[in-house]
Amino acid sequence: MTTDMWASILEQDELSLLRRMCRIPAPSLHEEKRAEAVAKWLTDHNVSCAIDTAGNVRAAFGSGDPVQVINAHMDVVFPDTDELPLREDEEKIYAPGVGDDTANLCVLMLAAMVARREQWVPRKGTVLLVFGTGEEGLGNLKGTREIMKEYGSRVESWIALDGGLAAMVDTAVGSHRYKITVRTEGGHSYGNFGRPNAIAKLAEIISELYQTKLPREGYTTYNVGIINGGTSINTIAQEAYMLYEYRSERADNLSYMEQNLKKVLTAAAPHGEDITCERIGERPGQGNVNPLALDQLAHRCIARMKQYNGGVEPSRGSGSTDCNIPLSMGIPAVCFGCYRGKGAHTREEYVETASLLPGLRLGLKIVEDAFTRIWEDEE
Repeated sequence: MTTDMWASILEQDELSLLRRMCRIPAPSLHEEKRAEAVAKWLTDHNVSCAIDTAGNVRAAFGSGDPVQVINAHMDVVFPDTDELPLREDEEKIYAPGVGDDTANLCVLMLAAMVARREQWVPRKGTVLLVFGTGEEGLGNLKGTREIMKEYGSRVESWIALDGGLAAMVDTAVGSHRYKITVRTEGGHSYGNFGRPNAIAKLAEIISELYQTKLPREGYTTYNVGIINGGTSINTIAQEAYMLYEYRSERADNLSYMEQNLKKVLTAAAPHGEDITCERIGERPGQGNVNPLALDQLAHRCIARMKQYNGGVEPSRGSGSTDCNIPLSMGIPAVCFGCYRGKGAHTREEYVETASLLPGLRLGLKIVEDAFTRIWEDEE
């Protein structure tokens, strides 16, 4: 049976699976409930799988080298530990994380089932389907790091199902993430007025960071995503912290931003004030990837994307995804998704219901291509 026929048969199954999976909470680094649900579903459909030490659910087909990895991440950006809300109308399904990355997760689960039922055997080596952890927030690409730690240069290519049908990421954006903490003596807001306030000092640092002059070459960004601190309205804050990151496509720009951060923090503590800076996350940027091999991978995936998205060619650009790790190690990797929708990283996120079937067709064909290595016949 062809993958297009399978997709038509599984259209309602995909919708049912998406409704189920997107309700299961999966904050980054705490994906256990969703991992258990994925593993049980796969096992119930006769797909052999295992949960590794990083919490990834793995389903391997074939054996030996080379290894081709296709992954979708289980975690979402939201910290909820209770069931996530879901609602629908005639055209859309709304839920936090429904697109990023639950819709793609469901496609990969169904692809694993089809591979098992069709008894696909890789033409060469191993096809490894990974339902991964730690892609969002401070997960620091935990799941992908574990896979690459184990397989390393044995991996021939990596495809991340993440995002939508409109765009492909084939360039890794590196980032550094920090927790910056200010501590002061504190005291009563009236009786000790005039003492340094940790929140005020933190605000000064934030203001300086937002005056940063960015490098001219390459796209570089920065952001303060969380601030916290203080005790009460009538207390001079003893402690406050923020989470700060910067990103760039260029390694030299990351070094520039690191030096700028050190300069700002040094200037903020001329008399030895208690300001600490802890790096809590780092995503590597692009490594020395063979451009021909990367283009070959990208072009065959783009051809499939056009085929199942009405002939529309996706854009190609840079981003921070599970592909960062393989790309940093010189392994061709691309990232794209199997749905249309908007609102990623907001509680109003939705997917267009009509896009699920063509997205499923795309996902099944991408996985089938990995087994058959169809591109070798096209060379």
